Amino acid sequence: MTRIVVVALAALLAAATLLPGPAPSAQADCIALEDFKQAPVGEFPQGWRVRKNEGQQVYRVADEGGIHFLRAVSRGLGIQAARETSGWDLRARPVLAWSWRPRQFPKGADEREPSRNDSALSVYMLVEHSRIKGPKAVKYVWSERVPPGTHLTSNNGLTQVRVLRTGAANGGGWTDERVNVLEDFQKYFDDKDTPQPAGIAVLTDADDTRSVAAGDYAKFRACPVAASASPPTGR
Repeated sequence: MTRIVVVALAALLAAATLLPGPAPSAQADCIALEDFKQAPVGEFPQGWRVRKNEGQQVYRVADEGGIHFLRAVSRGLGIQAARETSGWDLRARPVLAWSWRPRQFPKGADEREPSRNDSALSVYMLVEHSRIKGPKAVKYVWSERVPPGTHLTSNNGLTQVRVLRTGAANGGGWTDERVNVLEDFQKYFDDKDTPQPAGIAVLTDADDTRSVAAGDYAKFRACPVAASASPPTGR
């Protein structure tokens, strides 16, 4: 996506109402950043923000077997949804964990090409940086064709991108992810300090390819390094 919207998230996060601190999750030693349990099905989730109102059409809470999750369907749009994460201490819990699954990759997308930079699934950890330039961000992508481990940059280097997955999910089911966002932030930004996370964000976009992208997100949590992975959500 050529017009990365993280620039607007600095003002977005500053304007958002301060949310309560994360509640303990079922997984020992992890805290829930967002599980969508209290979010009404069919609505844009409370506590999340978008830069443009059209973004609320992209992200809606869905239900599967009693499990709530965020379903994203982008038709030619490229708008993030973001949520503050008050109380997340990266020193104690440097691992960001979540579940996701792609449903439709944007046609012809390739995150390495500015003119085709769309993704079915993207997850961000945001750190406040500048009200004008926007936050710093580490972005994790599920790409249709870019190899896992590929490192990319965007937004004049303020967004550091790591491709985690490539191609369709096995059987179309959920995949659990666990990434050490503290290590990635320090490595990609060459910064030994421990930042204070401002929030998390998701992006399912199809504006550059003018096509359709779709995917699901669930069970965002912050964990210590030693915590074991929990089962995928919503199977």
